[in-house]
Amino acid sequence: MTSRRRAAGITAALTCGVAVIAGFAGPAAAAAPASDGGEGDLADKSAQQISDESLRQLLAAQSLRLRTETSADPTKLDLTLDRAGNCTGSVSKGEFGRVDLVKRGEQVWMKPDAAFWKTQFPGRKGDDAAQRYKDTYLHGTTKNGFLRGVTAACDLKAFQKSATGSGKPSSGTPSPSRSGSLTKGRPTTEDGARVLPVVKKARGAVQTLYVAIDGKHYPRKLTAEVDHETGTILLSNYDTPVSTKTPAPGDTADISALEDLMKGSQGT
Repeated sequence: MTSRRRAAGITAALTCGVAVIAGFAGPAAAAAPASDGGEGDLADKSAQQISDESLRQLLAAQSLRLRTETSADPTKLDLTLDRAGNCTGSVSKGEFGRVDLVKRGEQVWMKPDAAFWKTQFPGRKGDDAAQRYKDTYLHGTTKNGFLRGVTAACDLKAFQKSATGSGKPSSGTPSPSRSGSLTKGRPTTEDGARVLPVVKKARGAVQTLYVAIDGKHYPRKLTAEVDHETGTILLSNYDTPVSTKTPAPGDTADISALEDLMKGSQGT
């Protein structure tokens, strides 16, 4: 798999999650009647007001953990990222392997697994690379095109901007409403937190936003189902700082090692 195709898969997974969030934004509706069904202070709010509040909390977050997956694409993200562009975590793409990432500013470290090396370089060359760079981080900067693509999802500011659709994430103003009405579901638990589902159905698609009931009303989970395809994004660890730990020099190699291998493959 080429670096360009791998980066495209990563971007697609992120975009799926953002699209689900943005689809709930819109003008506030009249408050719903109060309920004693365990909804806390969300009981007297309409489904639209709840979704708008969750988006405002998302926009105010300085850092969070993002996990995504879709049934149509094996790409999965598990990243903790902040508004300064720092992140740690991993990106995986099914049989094409997994890459662990550490990004601090423009500095990037990526650690591919054996499957990555073997699919990038079939045959003995891939086996040799997997063995040689086992447990080794490749280090470079975002000036490198491959590293820039792999870490594209590390930008929380860009994620927040896309979620609003407004281009001004600091304003706290949700984007215009899309077609489809919102309804409140029953309180449930997701990832250890009490949440209230807000469901949207439009044009054959079903989207569900799970909003934290206790404390700040963060969006905790979002799902979408369209034409039998599903997508899920999980959001947690709000405002928990991204780890500042970076790989030790003895555990790293320069990113040029990967570039040299790629050039060698193109010449065969």
